[in-house]
Amino acid sequence: MTTQIFLASTLYGTATLAAALDSDCFAPADRRILLVCNNTATPETTPGVDEMPGFERLRERFDDVVSWNETISPFHPGGWAPRLDDVPIWERHLRLAWELGDDPVELAVESIQVNPALGVTQIFTGAPVTVYADGLMSYGPTRNKIDPLVGTRVDRLLHLDLVPGLQPLLLTEFGVKSEIVPTDAFVKVLAELVDTGDSLPVVDEPALLLGQYLSALGILTPEQEEDLHVRMLKGAVELGHTRVVFKPHPSAPARWTRGLEKEAEKLGADLTVLDTPVLAEVLYQRMRPALVVGCFSTALLTAYALYGLPVARVGTATLLDRLTPYENSNRVPVTVVDALLPDLTDRTAVTGQRRGTDEQGLTDLVRAVGYAMQPKIYPDLRPAAEAYLTKHLNTHTWRYFKRKRLTSLALPGAVPAQLAFLPRNATVRRVARRARSLKKAVGR
Repeated sequence: MTTQIFLASTLYGTATLAAALDSDCFAPADRRILLVCNNTATPETTPGVDEMPGFERLRERFDDVVSWNETISPFHPGGWAPRLDDVPIWERHLRLAWELGDDPVELAVESIQVNPALGVTQIFTGAPVTVYADGLMSYGPTRNKIDPLVGTRVDRLLHLDLVPGLQPLLLTEFGVKSEIVPTDAFVKVLAELVDTGDSLPVVDEPALLLGQYLSALGILTPEQEEDLHVRMLKGAVELGHTRVVFKPHPSAPARWTRGLEKEAEKLGADLTVLDTPVLAEVLYQRMRPALVVGCFSTALLTAYALYGLPVARVGTATLLDRLTPYENSNRVPVTVVDALLPDLTDRTAVTGQRRGTDEQGLTDLVRAVGYAMQPKIYPDLRPAAEAYLTKHLNTHTWRYFKRKRLTSLALPGAVPAQLAFLPRNATVRRVARRARSLKKAVGR
């Protein structure tokens, strides 16, 4: 008997698996286990995927549901991995606990570079692995160098076609081929969830604002993130949207919406703040938003590519500047959204839903950024990065790169060798600071 184990930490990811199963992306199995995991900072106070509205509709595809949090309690899923010497013991324990016996096991996991996915694949040594991606990170490079004993077991990468024509970089260093989960099947699965969340307000064709809780990732401060939400609101109102719905991140504190509510009163906007944790795609079907606004949420691309809804981005330029280190795994998702979708402040672009770049231009950009992020993992991308930077580096595309990074890699756009000493010269830095101070004083 063959047992397939599917690891999922989000309802969106579970829906992706459901669509893949409905489309026969997985071979038949005698038993299918959904291994649910709550990766939030405080899983004890945050609803898990199996507690979200609509989960029961998706649960029917699986024979059993098991909690990874309970299995490894009291450890946190994101911070625990088996010690090398303990791997055989853990596999024996899980086979007993989950009644696997000696049956062959197949794994389907997300984010294989980190725990819990990495830990699960290490425990079931030798099991073939399918990696599935429910977001934009699949288009970027593998964030860490993966042990070949794990990477060579990955058979394929399943992903949604959120950016048609753009091929994922993830795991290509192991020759892993990507496979698209049929869009029609995914949309059909999401349609099953349309009536979940009974307490959702009835609002027709609002501007829908998507919160992401970026301060939890250390990308923004809480104050900066609140300001980002206010910018979303102001931009939507300036475009003529008087009905606005704000969907906060499930983990974000409730107090964050107060500033947004005060700003809505000033602007005369009818603001509705959702307190029911449902997928944004449920709102797309029930409210048919006239505009979807966000920073770099995957939900922006599902609105744009799957539902044909008007979208706009906010704050991506700031994030590109603030993301550290350069190889931060959020860089490619932010880059894709920034390069592809219209800025909220550009009325003409938003109204016409003008695409920022064509398919080939986006592919070339992502490959160049991917190499700059992980040059040791993807050395074969260097010629593509050099070609892009030589032809396309300008005042607009500089936002996707850092001069220091290009210099360290000796790529086009780097500081000339004879001037490389300047950033480290204390005298030059002191003169530059004095010049900036004088410029500000004159400006006043």
